[in-house]
Amino acid sequence: MVTSMTPRVESLSSSGIQAIPKEYVRPQEELNSIGNIFEEERKEEGPQVPTIDLKNIESDDEAVREKCREELKRAAVEWGVMHVVNHGIPDELLERVKEAGKVFFDLPVEEKEKYANDQALGKIQGYGSKLANNASGQLEWEDYFFHLAYPEDKRDISIWPKTPTDYIAATSEYARQLRKLASKVLSVLSLGLGLEEGRLEKEVGGLEELLLQMKINYYPICPQPELALGVEAHTDISALTFILHNMVPGLQLFYQGKWVTAKCVPNSIIMHIGDTLEILSNRKYKSILHRGLVNKEKVRISWAVFCEPPKEKIILKPLPEVVSEEEPAIFPPRTFAQHIQHKLFRKTQDALDAK
Repeated sequence: MVTSMTPRVESLSSSGIQAIPKEYVRPQEELNSIGNIFEEERKEEGPQVPTIDLKNIESDDEAVREKCREELKRAAVEWGVMHVVNHGIPDELLERVKEAGKVFFDLPVEEKEKYANDQALGKIQGYGSKLANNASGQLEWEDYFFHLAYPEDKRDISIWPKTPTDYIAATSEYARQLRKLASKVLSVLSLGLGLEEGRLEKEVGGLEELLLQMKINYYPICPQPELALGVEAHTDISALTFILHNMVPGLQLFYQGKWVTAKCVPNSIIMHIGDTLEILSNRKYKSILHRGLVNKEKVRISWAVFCEPPKEKIILKPLPEVVSEEEPAIFPPRTFAQHIQHKLFRKTQDALDAK
């Protein structure tokens, strides 16, 4: 069970503290770039995360279809992140998913603790908070709930929230529909690399092996948001990541040397290209550095679904078709598990170097 060493951030937030504990305070070089997220989101000048309309992704009209696919590909090449609208998943289902997650996080902390994970024992599914697993000992201002959502035969519904009663039905249906959307996107991105339509899907595990991991991130109100981060800067290890949120801004992307704040686009899903596709495409598609800011006015909740290849079965490396003498392979061959270890090792080294 959770020890007193890892208080829930929600409990800290609601305890009435005026100053956050020192382990949540970011290093000075980061603090220089943390501003008020509401002011940041209102800014109109500078680059904006692209919004891609998927309505015509499978249009019968070739010209219309190609225009839509070209816009998606361009966003994957230039940004590696985008708001997708007209994605084919009903707004009503998105609202059910969001309501179910909100109701769970509205439960008393004692109730949520019944679902607590145990990272020390390798039980990562369930309710948790970040442990200080990096050399700098930093913590992030968030609690979360994490579980495998798809394929259905690999998930463990016994650890999913029982309250609210719609959680399992809404989340299951959302995962099924997201899986179809992932296939459509992967097929467009395959064609964008000059590959056969089903190639990237196959390279990340196909219908049998590609895992959809759901992580609900809960960012409580923070008394000193200018000192903390909800999620520190990172790139996603996934092939694709799909994110819903409760329309409270917080996501920032590191684009052309500056932090750009993502606007809140109604009925959209944010989609990231992850490291897995960056590796397979030899960096033709970008896995963008991003982070989450917090605020002192509103709770932010986001629902991230990470589409991940199997840990050991596939060797991730740039595909032969995208490598040439002019553009040699940037990444060495690694399994997904080795890629994760490589990132953790680098992060630890960076933190030690900074001391």
